Amino acid sequence: MKTQTTAIVFPGQGSQRPGMGKDFFDQCRESARVYEEASDALGWSTADMCFGEDDRLNLTEFAQPCIVTTEIAMLRALEEEFGLTAQFWGGHSLGEYTALTAAGVLPLASAVKIVQARGRLMQEACPVGMGAMAAVIGKGLDVQLLSETLNGLPVDLANINSPDQVVISGRADSMEQARQDIEAAFNGAAPRFVPLNVSAPFHSRFMKSIEQSFRQVLEQEAGDFKPEGAAGAACNYTGVFHTPKGSAIIDALVSQLSNPVRWTDNMDLLAQAADEIVELGPNRPLRAFFKAMGAACQSITGMTAAKKVFGG
Repeated sequence: MKTQTTAIVFPGQGSQRPGMGKDFFDQCRESARVYEEASDALGWSTADMCFGEDDRLNLTEFAQPCIVTTEIAMLRALEEEFGLTAQFWGGHSLGEYTALTAAGVLPLASAVKIVQARGRLMQEACPVGMGAMAAVIGKGLDVQLLSETLNGLPVDLANINSPDQVVISGRADSMEQARQDIEAAFNGAAPRFVPLNVSAPFHSRFMKSIEQSFRQVLEQEAGDFKPEGAAGAACNYTGVFHTPKGSAIIDALVSQLSNPVRWTDNMDLLAQAADEIVELGPNRPLRAFFKAMGAACQSITGMTAAKKVFGG
């Protein structure tokens, strides 16, 4: 009898919320240890930041390590309480770092330091207010047509999230022109255009200026990487599984900063590789993307949901 295989996927920035992970922290010693380890690495309390009403949780440099910490804490709880195991891993943007940590490639201490630096650099790449992002939403979007429509504008494809949603990213003062051009290109079947509440144009050409600095951050931690685990982790930049080689992982993570997250390709890859897909995170944005692909995905955001899915 064939053993059932599982893929676990992790959402990225924007999924943070006050109190995230507290039920796991309170009920599971392994979860509490994750927060302690992350706090030791960072020099500040991730538990206080996650469980309190701290406005800094919405600042990129704090949100990123807090989300990764919470997602790994959730995973450790499910491993301990329910014996959850996975063979494949994926994560959306920031979530890719959680996936690589879960796969054993990145030690948690390295991961949280890397993503805090990533968050700080991403915010510093552009003056506040210069960049913007927007979701383009419509049934069966033609990604090639979208890409061609943006040619000549300082706006790029940022996240190819599902057949029905693509996020664009670039200069704030060009977003209205992008909206008008997209409406014209789609000729009467115009998709919805929803501005996103973000502080910088992530996954666009405007992140290229920080690539070298971020490469140095990764290289400083690379001595502790265990690349062999990466073969089961989906890569946002290429759309396929990571090459289990340290230099290739670094190249892919650097390129991810200024290139589209190929999430539809990652979902296809994981849906074909695994019998079941489980989303773990403070919120559940990825389930709808899988649904749009025709794939089932169970989402767990708290211990109550975990008990419903896994029993106990």
